[in-house]
Amino acid sequence: AEFDGRASRVRDIGVRTAMVQWVFITALTLVSALALALVYGLGGFFALRDQLDPGTVVALALLLTRLYAPLTALASARVEVMTALVSFERVFEVLDLPPLITEPANPLPLPAGRVSLEFDAVRFSYPAAEQVSLASLEEVAVLDHRGGVEILHEVSFRAEPGTLVALVGASGAGKSTIGGLASRLYDVDAGAVRISGVDIRELSFDTIRDTVGVVTQDGHLFHESIEANLRLARPGASEPELWEVLERARLADLVRSLPEGLATVVGERGYRLSGGERQRLTIARLLLARPRLVILDEATAHLDSQSEAAVQEALVEALADRTSLVIAHRLSTIRAADLILVVDGGRIVEHGRHADLLAAGGRYADLYRTQFEDAVTGAPAPDGTSVTTSGWSAASP
Repeated sequence: AEFDGRASRVRDIGVRTAMVQWVFITALTLVSALALALVYGLGGFFALRDQLDPGTVVALALLLTRLYAPLTALASARVEVMTALVSFERVFEVLDLPPLITEPANPLPLPAGRVSLEFDAVRFSYPAAEQVSLASLEEVAVLDHRGGVEILHEVSFRAEPGTLVALVGASGAGKSTIGGLASRLYDVDAGAVRISGVDIRELSFDTIRDTVGVVTQDGHLFHESIEANLRLARPGASEPELWEVLERARLADLVRSLPEGLATVVGERGYRLSGGERQRLTIARLLLARPRLVILDEATAHLDSQSEAAVQEALVEALADRTSLVIAHRLSTIRAADLILVVDGGRIVEHGRHADLLAAGGRYADLYRTQFEDAVTGAPAPDGTSVTTSGWSAASP
């Protein structure tokens, strides 16, 4: 009923607008035709009496015809002006929205060398729709005011410099939210996120971009060449540096086999590459950026076993000697992690190394047994044995 009412109002406004424009154009056409007839009639009369030159009559008629075109354009001018004003109003509404993330006036420097990552009693809830959007953009009359439901509750952990910390848990547990806070996509409601002891809210945006590198399960590539996509990480990189990161990402042989090499256009979102090739290209871009903190959010999800193995080999290079936060559903990929955090309901319910968590027989052990139950015999896989590719660690050679 509500949709029918709104559709009817839109229809009625369209009909009224069309009718007004039709009346205006019809009246203007009639007046123009009558004026042209009057010019030729009176002009011919005076020309026959030698009171007016025939050339003047023709000139007046042509000028009147030329005047008709701009007058007709005025029929839609008001509608176009009103449309433009509404568009400007919506643009300025967006520009006037206060940003949720602001850069500090006097940012603090980050110490050189490897970095640590610390979550200190972090509480977080996603902002309501009215804080991040406008009703006019969402095509609704009123934005949803719901919000403020706490997603993370007193989350605390510390990733030491050069170590790999893994986050595991069911979907919706809050793992990706933790990754988003570590890269400051949002600010915490309470507590603090610190990199090498410095609150991330006290760092400049440039410092965060230079320090934190993120690889998601669907890395974004632009409709540009391989070279252009890589140079997004470091525009001044030389060609030998590009080939070096491609070698380390296990992608150099593929690029060399392409007719245009580095100049090959990958297509919108990299559709000309396979899933594993896209992931390795985003990893190569990360290697070129040389971040000190790497966040992997389901980097091997939705890949077949062969592609996953190639991506994991590339990740060995990406994580080497870097502090890493890895979000994974496949527990085989994080067995060598220095610290595994089990997230459930926005809380860290267990933490420790793989063997210790299995021995504890808690939530992690349940996830492990469920995930690695043998598909043929139905028997659980023995501890430390995986039916998929072996994992990687920050200390891998």
